[in-house]
Amino acid sequence: MSRIGAFFDLDGTLYREGLITEVFKKMVKYEIIGPERWYNDVRQDFMRWDRRQGDYDDYLLKMVDIYVEAIKGLQKYRMEYIAKKIVEQKGDRVYTFTRDRIKWHKDNNHVLIIISGSPSELVGEMAKKYGFTDHIGAQYTVDENCIYTGDVTPMWDSISKEKAINNFVKKYDIDLQQSYAYGDTAGDYTMFKKVRHPYCMNPTKELLQKVIKDRELIEKVNVIVERKDVIYNLDIEDIQFL
Repeated sequence: MSRIGAFFDLDGTLYREGLITEVFKKMVKYEIIGPERWYNDVRQDFMRWDRRQGDYDDYLLKMVDIYVEAIKGLQKYRMEYIAKKIVEQKGDRVYTFTRDRIKWHKDNNHVLIIISGSPSELVGEMAKKYGFTDHIGAQYTVDENCIYTGDVTPMWDSISKEKAINNFVKKYDIDLQQSYAYGDTAGDYTMFKKVRHPYCMNPTKELLQKVIKDRELIEKVNVIVERKDVIYNLDIEDIQFL
Protein backbone atom coordinates (compact mmCIF):
# COMPACT_ATOMS: atom_id res chain seq x y z
CA MET A 1 0.00 0.00 0.00
CA SER A 2 1.37 3.43 -0.98
CA ARG A 3 2.28 5.89 1.77
CA ILE A 4 1.59 9.60 2.23
CA GLY A 5 4.59 11.90 1.96
CA ALA A 6 5.34 15.33 3.40
CA PHE A 7 8.08 17.27 1.58
CA PHE A 8 9.61 20.23 3.41
CA ASP A 9 11.90 22.98 2.25
CA LEU A 10 14.21 24.07 5.06
CA ASP A 11 15.36 27.71 4.84
CA GLY A 12 12.47 30.11 5.37
CA THR A 13 9.99 27.23 5.67
CA LEU A 14 11.09 25.32 8.76
CA TYR A 15 14.09 27.40 9.84
CA ARG A 16 13.17 31.05 10.25
CA GLU A 17 16.06 32.38 8.19
CA GLY A 18 18.69 30.99 5.82
CA LEU A 19 21.05 28.42 7.31
CA ILE A 20 23.73 29.44 4.81
CA THR A 21 23.86 32.75 6.72
CA GLU A 22 24.70 30.89 9.93
CA VAL A 23 27.35 28.86 8.07
CA PHE A 24 28.90 32.04 6.72
CA LYS A 25 29.10 33.57 10.22
CA LYS A 26 30.76 30.46 11.64
CA MET A 27 33.26 30.30 8.79
CA VAL A 28 34.23 33.91 9.49
CA LYS A 29 34.55 33.11 13.21
CA TYR A 30 36.82 30.14 12.51
CA GLU A 31 38.84 32.24 9.99
CA ILE A 32 37.92 30.04 7.04
CA ILE A 33 36.42 33.12 5.39
CA GLY A 34 38.08 36.48 5.96
CA PRO A 35 35.83 39.18 7.49
CA GLU A 36 36.60 41.43 4.54
CA ARG A 37 34.51 39.11 2.33
CA TRP A 38 31.47 40.11 4.37
CA TYR A 39 32.22 43.84 4.29
CA ASN A 40 33.39 43.98 0.66
CA ASP A 41 31.30 41.30 -1.07
CA VAL A 42 28.14 40.51 0.90
CA ARG A 43 27.16 43.43 3.11
CA GLN A 44 25.94 45.60 0.23
CA ASP A 45 23.47 42.93 -0.95
CA PHE A 46 22.41 42.31 2.65
CA MET A 47 21.73 46.01 3.26
CA ARG A 48 19.65 46.29 0.07
CA TRP A 49 17.55 43.35 1.17
CA ASP A 50 17.33 44.56 4.79
CA ARG A 51 15.95 47.89 3.53
CA ARG A 52 13.55 45.96 1.25
CA GLN A 53 15.21 47.51 -1.79
CA GLY A 54 16.85 44.33 -3.07
CA ASP A 55 16.25 40.64 -3.59
CA TYR A 56 16.84 38.17 -0.75
CA ASP A 57 17.96 35.51 -3.23
CA ASP A 58 20.72 37.81 -4.53
CA TYR A 59 22.04 38.11 -0.97
CA LEU A 60 21.91 34.34 -0.39
CA LEU A 61 23.46 33.41 -3.72
CA LYS A 62 26.37 35.78 -3.10
CA MET A 63 27.11 33.92 0.14
CA VAL A 64 26.79 30.57 -1.66
CA ASP A 65 29.41 31.66 -4.21
CA ILE A 66 31.83 32.60 -1.44
CA TYR A 67 31.03 29.39 0.45
CA VAL A 68 31.89 27.25 -2.60
CA GLU A 69 35.15 29.11 -3.02
CA ALA A 70 36.05 28.90 0.69
CA ILE A 71 35.47 25.17 1.22
CA LYS A 72 37.60 24.09 -1.75
CA GLY A 73 40.54 22.18 -0.29
CA LEU A 74 38.94 21.83 3.17
CA GLN A 75 38.42 18.43 4.79
CA LYS A 76 34.78 17.44 5.12
CA TYR A 77 34.94 16.90 8.88
CA ARG A 78 35.46 20.64 9.40
CA MET A 79 32.13 21.50 7.77
CA GLU A 80 30.41 18.60 9.54
CA TYR A 81 31.63 20.08 12.84
CA ILE A 82 30.32 23.54 11.89
CA ALA A 83 26.96 22.04 10.85
CA LYS A 84 26.60 20.29 14.22
CA LYS A 85 27.46 23.46 16.15
CA ILE A 86 24.95 25.53 14.16
CA VAL A 87 22.10 23.07 14.75
CA GLU A 88 23.00 22.74 18.45
CA GLN A 89 22.93 26.52 18.88
CA LYS A 90 20.31 27.63 16.35
CA GLY A 91 18.24 24.55 15.50
CA ASP A 92 15.26 25.60 17.62
CA ARG A 93 14.73 28.81 15.61
CA VAL A 94 11.87 27.35 13.60
CA TYR A 95 8.33 28.41 12.77
CA THR A 96 5.60 27.21 15.12
CA PHE A 97 3.31 26.27 12.24
CA THR A 98 5.89 24.11 10.49
CA ARG A 99 7.04 22.46 13.71
CA ASP A 100 3.44 21.57 14.54
CA ARG A 101 2.88 20.19 11.04
CA ILE A 102 5.92 17.93 11.42
CA LYS A 103 4.43 16.53 14.62
CA TRP A 104 1.07 16.00 12.90
CA HIS A 105 2.68 14.13 10.01
CA LYS A 106 4.65 11.96 12.45
CA ASP A 107 1.50 11.17 14.42
CA ASN A 108 -0.10 10.01 11.17
CA ASN A 109 2.90 7.88 10.16
CA HIS A 110 3.67 9.89 7.04
CA VAL A 111 7.03 9.85 5.26
CA LEU A 112 8.79 13.11 6.18
CA ILE A 113 11.45 14.40 3.79
CA ILE A 114 13.52 17.60 3.64
CA ILE A 115 14.46 18.84 0.17
CA SER A 116 16.68 21.87 0.64
CA GLY A 117 19.24 24.04 -1.11
CA SER A 118 21.33 24.25 2.06
CA PRO A 119 24.54 22.19 2.25
CA SER A 120 23.77 18.52 2.81
CA GLU A 121 25.75 18.48 6.07
CA LEU A 122 23.38 21.05 7.57
CA VAL A 123 20.28 19.45 6.13
CA GLY A 124 21.28 16.11 7.62
CA GLU A 125 21.70 17.60 11.09
CA MET A 126 18.30 19.32 10.95
CA ALA A 127 16.68 16.15 9.62
CA LYS A 128 18.13 14.22 12.55
CA LYS A 129 17.00 16.82 15.08
CA TYR A 130 13.39 16.82 13.88
CA GLY A 131 13.08 13.12 13.10
CA PHE A 132 12.68 13.22 9.34
CA THR A 133 12.58 9.97 7.41
CA ASP A 134 15.03 11.16 4.77
CA HIS A 135 16.61 14.28 3.34
CA ILE A 136 18.60 15.77 0.49
CA GLY A 137 20.52 19.02 0.26
CA ALA A 138 23.04 20.63 -2.06
CA GLN A 139 25.89 18.15 -2.52
CA TYR A 140 29.38 19.62 -2.28
CA THR A 141 31.69 17.07 -3.87
CA VAL A 142 34.63 15.56 -1.98
CA ASP A 143 37.51 13.54 -3.38
CA GLU A 144 38.84 10.17 -2.16
CA ASN A 145 40.49 11.95 0.80
CA CYS A 146 37.22 13.63 1.86
CA ILE A 147 38.47 17.03 0.69
CA TYR A 148 36.06 19.40 -1.03
CA THR A 149 36.77 19.85 -4.73
CA GLY A 150 34.75 23.03 -5.22
CA ASP A 151 32.11 21.28 -7.34
CA VAL A 152 28.46 21.40 -6.26
CA THR A 153 25.23 19.69 -7.27
CA PRO A 154 22.49 22.22 -6.43
CA MET A 155 19.18 21.51 -4.74
CA TRP A 156 17.70 25.02 -4.61
CA ASP A 157 15.99 25.10 -8.00
CA SER A 158 12.67 23.69 -9.21
CA ILE A 159 14.19 21.17 -11.62
CA SER A 160 16.46 19.62 -8.97
CA LYS A 161 13.65 19.48 -6.41
CA GLU A 162 11.30 17.81 -8.89
CA LYS A 163 13.90 15.12 -9.63
CA ALA A 164 14.43 14.62 -5.90
CA ILE A 165 10.70 14.12 -5.30
CA ASN A 166 10.51 11.58 -8.11
CA ASN A 167 13.37 9.60 -6.56
CA PHE A 168 11.79 9.65 -3.10
CA VAL A 169 8.43 8.56 -4.52
CA LYS A 170 10.08 5.45 -5.94
CA LYS A 171 12.14 4.81 -2.82
CA TYR A 172 9.23 4.99 -0.36
CA ASP A 173 6.27 4.17 -2.63
CA ILE A 174 4.64 7.54 -1.98
CA ASP A 175 1.19 8.46 -3.30
CA LEU A 176 1.56 12.08 -4.44
CA GLN A 177 -2.21 12.46 -4.82
CA GLN A 178 -2.46 12.25 -1.03
CA SER A 179 0.79 14.03 -0.16
CA TYR A 180 1.90 17.43 1.16
CA ALA A 181 4.60 19.98 0.34
CA TYR A 182 5.83 23.05 2.24
CA GLY A 183 7.99 25.79 0.74
CA ASP A 184 8.55 29.52 0.45
CA THR A 185 10.30 30.35 -2.83
CA ALA A 186 9.93 29.77 -6.56
CA GLY A 187 12.33 26.84 -6.23
CA ASP A 188 9.52 24.98 -4.44
CA TYR A 189 7.00 25.50 -7.23
CA THR A 190 7.42 22.05 -8.79
CA MET A 191 6.97 20.43 -5.38
CA PHE A 192 3.63 22.19 -5.11
CA LYS A 193 2.58 21.09 -8.57
CA LYS A 194 3.16 17.41 -7.77
CA VAL A 195 1.19 17.06 -4.51
CA ARG A 196 -2.43 17.40 -3.47
CA HIS A 197 -1.80 19.64 -0.45
CA PRO A 198 0.74 22.44 -1.12
CA TYR A 199 1.54 25.02 1.58
CA CYS A 200 3.22 28.35 0.80
CA MET A 201 4.97 29.26 4.06
CA ASN A 202 5.77 33.00 4.25
CA PRO A 203 6.05 32.93 0.45
CA THR A 204 8.06 35.27 -1.73
CA LYS A 205 6.36 37.53 -4.26
CA GLU A 206 7.87 35.50 -7.10
CA LEU A 207 6.35 32.27 -5.80
CA LEU A 208 2.90 33.81 -5.28
CA GLN A 209 2.91 35.27 -8.77
CA LYS A 210 3.68 31.85 -10.25
CA VAL A 211 0.91 30.24 -8.20
CA ILE A 212 -1.67 32.90 -9.14
CA LYS A 213 -1.00 32.30 -12.85
CA ASP A 214 -1.54 28.55 -12.41
CA ARG A 215 -5.30 27.93 -12.32
CA GLU A 216 -4.88 24.30 -11.30
CA LEU A 217 -2.54 25.11 -8.42
CA ILE A 218 -4.43 28.12 -7.13
CA GLU A 219 -7.44 25.91 -6.37
CA LYS A 220 -5.53 23.77 -3.87
CA VAL A 221 -2.75 25.91 -2.41
CA ASN A 222 -2.67 27.13 1.21
CA VAL A 223 -0.90 30.40 2.01
CA ILE A 224 0.45 30.58 5.57
CA VAL A 225 2.06 33.66 7.09
CA GLU A 226 3.54 33.54 10.59
CA ARG A 227 4.44 36.83 12.25
CA LYS A 228 5.38 37.18 15.91
CA ASP A 229 2.99 34.80 17.70
CA VAL A 230 0.15 34.87 15.13
CA ILE A 231 -0.41 32.45 12.24
CA TYR A 232 -2.50 33.65 9.27
CA ASN A 233 -4.12 31.41 6.65
CA LEU A 234 -4.68 33.73 3.68
CA ASP A 235 -6.92 33.54 0.64
CA ILE A 236 -4.46 33.83 -2.23
CA GLU A 237 -6.95 35.59 -4.51
CA ASP A 238 -7.24 38.43 -1.95
CA ILE A 239 -3.47 39.08 -1.86
CA GLN A 240 -2.42 42.41 -3.39
CA PHE A 241 1.13 43.18 -4.57
CA LEU A 242 2.67 46.55 -3.83
